[in-house]
Amino acid sequence: MTENKKIYPKLSEKSQKKKLYNRMDLDTARESLDNESFKRVTVSFYNYFKIEDPISFRDELFMKFNELGVLGRVYIAHEGINSQISVPKHNFAAFRDFLYSFTGLSGIRLNVAVDDDGKSFLILKIKVRDKIVADGIEDETFDVNNRGDYLNAEAFNKFMDENPDTLLLDMRNHYEYEVGHFNNASEVPSDTFREQLPMAVDMAKGHENKPIVMYCTGGIRCEKASAWMKHNGFNEVYHVEGGIIKYANEVKEKGLENKFIGKNFVFDDRLGERISDDIIANCHQCGTSFDSHKNCANSACHLLFIQCQECEDKYESCCSIECQEIIHLSEEEQAKIRKEKPKSSKIFNRFKDTLKK
Repeated sequence: MTENKKIYPKLSEKSQKKKLYNRMDLDTARESLDNESFKRVTVSFYNYFKIEDPISFRDELFMKFNELGVLGRVYIAHEGINSQISVPKHNFAAFRDFLYSFTGLSGIRLNVAVDDDGKSFLILKIKVRDKIVADGIEDETFDVNNRGDYLNAEAFNKFMDENPDTLLLDMRNHYEYEVGHFNNASEVPSDTFREQLPMAVDMAKGHENKPIVMYCTGGIRCEKASAWMKHNGFNEVYHVEGGIIKYANEVKEKGLENKFIGKNFVFDDRLGERISDDIIANCHQCGTSFDSHKNCANSACHLLFIQCQECEDKYESCCSIECQEIIHLSEEEQAKIRKEKPKSSKIFNRFKDTLKK
């Protein structure tokens, strides 16, 4: 049976000359995704390299990605590119060839998702930012390319077995670590990568001449973090090549011991991919063993938190009784609350917050 390949509309000439972006509303986008009869591949990639004109580069990528039916999120800056996307399987070769046609992207590693249903993204967004990973670093002598050495899955397992005094640092946010991490990894309990960098340096004091291994989801954060550690005087610094995603794929392909327990949190509609059967987190409302994140059904709240099925039924997918009451108000009343509600991080922090039951 021949796959039904969807034809994606080309942008108008007027759109090409002006700001390029996807105008489709989310409900329409979800319906379009649900109606697709072909398979998608969720893939992430990044590279630190000099981009002289991020805006022109962004426009060129948008035009081709849109033509190929790519959905997802791409950030571009003078320092490089960071991307999490889904690609129609029948267009994957064309997508890869186009990507590799750029000098700074030729042959870069493409991390394919471990646990993928193809429904990871709804629309395509490509944005130009000051940095592809916000780090708070203002030191002009810092060189992100002076990074630590890579460890693939096999090398990582061997290294950790042979070097028990290694400091293993998880360079992800607290809510990512909560649902899954490597055995014996140290959490850097923060809300942002910007906060983590100085904390990691403090935690590593005394390890100036001892091994330090860092890891993150796909490699982009720990690569910059490893360079920052070297910049701060730490000599033996490593990081897991391709992060948890590449590690998990290599473990599966080569039949290696899996040293990662639980789920790998991902920043798309899946909110996590299962790496091992272990459930190491708990429902934030009742405390039962559970590790699936969701967003509060009250759109004025939209808090990201862990909620088991029983609490989901009890609180109607809300994080609190207060939010549960709000979702039963009229749309006009809810709109007023959304307008008046101050902005927040919208992520439950088990170190700081207590859910109102």
